[in-house]
Amino acid sequence: MTQTASAEAAHTRKLNRNDCKTLGLASLGGALEFYDFIIYVFFALVLGKLFFPQDIPGWLRQLQVFGIFAAGYLARPLGGIVMAHFGDLFGRKRMFTLSIVLMALPTLAMGLLPTYQSIGIWAPILLLLLRVLQGAAIGGEVPGAWVFVAEHAPPRRTGLACGIITSGLTIGILFGSLIAMAMNLAFTPQQLEDGAWRIPFLIGGVFGLVAMYLRRWLHETPVFSEMQARKALSAELPLKAALRGHRLGMAVSMAATAMLSVTIVVVILMTPTFLQKQFGVPPVEALSANSLAIIALSVGCVVAGLAADRFGGGPVFTVGSLLLGVSSWCFYQTMGQDASWLRPLYTLTGFFAGIVGAVPYLMVRAFPAPIRFSGLSFSYNVAYAVVGGFTPVLLSVWMEASSLALAGYLMVFCLVGLAMGLFLLAWGDRPGLSHPVH
Repeated sequence: MTQTASAEAAHTRKLNRNDCKTLGLASLGGALEFYDFIIYVFFALVLGKLFFPQDIPGWLRQLQVFGIFAAGYLARPLGGIVMAHFGDLFGRKRMFTLSIVLMALPTLAMGLLPTYQSIGIWAPILLLLLRVLQGAAIGGEVPGAWVFVAEHAPPRRTGLACGIITSGLTIGILFGSLIAMAMNLAFTPQQLEDGAWRIPFLIGGVFGLVAMYLRRWLHETPVFSEMQARKALSAELPLKAALRGHRLGMAVSMAATAMLSVTIVVVILMTPTFLQKQFGVPPVEALSANSLAIIALSVGCVVAGLAADRFGGGPVFTVGSLLLGVSSWCFYQTMGQDASWLRPLYTLTGFFAGIVGAVPYLMVRAFPAPIRFSGLSFSYNVAYAVVGGFTPVLLSVWMEASSLALAGYLMVFCLVGLAMGLFLLAWGDRPGLSHPVH
């Protein structure tokens, strides 16, 4: 077989057994790692009572608890940049494994931490340090997972591979929600405070260590191995090269990440509380509908990835942003008039929120292989920390003035997605945003 024929065969091949194993192990690890990162927020009330003095106002205690939660987001850029730097120089697999260790051990330690009653001020300090380690880990895990599977998958299945990984991350959120519901059904509030709260953290830590063990069966990506063999690794700091020569890729990646972060925070994380507060939806109904939306989101991520492979990023973001904008506006507006439509409309909105599954398809193609991990990680983590960090604060204020605050805010970023899709259609195949993944 000639070299041209071999290249063509590699370009057109379908997912094989090894590809499926790689996707399965990477998705499992990503789901468990996202569970570890998110489980903290489901037990914020209990942690506030146990890790801070009882003689301070309740609002201040919760502010401190959520401040520690936010510290995990602030640590994401630093962790992501450092791990991406070494991932571009020494290999994707090493950093991909390190990220899950860096998540599993702090989560396990959280489940074993003494409370304020036992060690005083050291309890919240240690909780903060462990949360920072978790943030650093998730900052490397998500970009690392996208780069790892994209460089393993066949060229024509890049979108599908990234969509499956993104779907796995959302399953981690669902897992955390279901575990929290199960704990609240199985234990009384007093039993949770007496020690049952530790169980979800211990489960996450143990599962993370199991996922770390399973990742030892993964192999370095063919793309990095080839660069290493040809001595084609970046001759300068990868991030410096990305910032200097790939500003367009950075801008598009940050815009895509902004849309992703707002979609997840608004549709999945904030809506259940919003439904209860604004429209009086019972907690069980809100959380059960939220679970359906997360499942639909997971399916939507895979569909968006497949569509990106078939049609490209421009058409997918143009159409997907419009559908998300229309469905979300109908959902939030209808809730103020007829809550009987909660489950079908929330599920539909969750499915169209799956447009975020096409985000990594754009990002892995925005940077050449020698600096891909660093460029993607920097743009993703910085944009997520800024937009994802400020979104809850802005919406908390806006919701006091309007029952359609979530709909209006999400619509703004649907317009960002629409503008990005139209720009990609106009840009076409010109250099700058379509670097070959392999």
